Amino acid sequence: MLDQNNHQGKFGADYVRVLASAAGLIWSQDDVDLDAVDLCLKMPGRTMRGFSPRIDVQVKTVRKLDVGDGLINYSRLSHDQFNKLAGTDFTVPRYLFVVHVPPNTAQYADLSTYGLLLRHIGYYVSLSDRQPLSTSDPGRHIRVKIPLSNVLTVPSLRALVTGNVVFPVG
Repeated sequence: MLDQNNHQGKFGADYVRVLASAAGLIWSQDDVDLDAVDLCLKMPGRTMRGFSPRIDVQVKTVRKLDVGDGLINYSRLSHDQFNKLAGTDFTVPRYLFVVHVPPNTAQYADLSTYGLLLRHIGYYVSLSDRQPLSTSDPGRHIRVKIPLSNVLTVPSLRALVTGNVVFPVG
């Protein structure tokens, strides 16, 4: 059986995979994580944005959300991970996904006659408006603010991949 931290991380990535499948997207994963990309999500076929648009995502999980003023304060992104997500010099758009999970792994999923329930909820943010940090500090963690309105859903995931998402101002 997985230890709690690995179990939590795997569940977070699987949560995103399930949403991607529900959205009709294809997901893939590099065989080695060198670029702070956990999953690649792609819409197959021709779209308004071109042929098979895709996004790259870094998936993080938290047991307890730090929320204030309508924002999630996520402060566990390493300096290196931040630099690999921040800025605009990417061919493929990149996003940070933060999945809020229950503190007890036994509560991750529940099955009833109504269907399968995955707990709790995922959020997304683009760091394209932030500049990478110039000095390297491996021990430093960067605080990222994620609007509570940036919920990962089937429609929002499709909008991220097709480039039709509208980001809140502020």
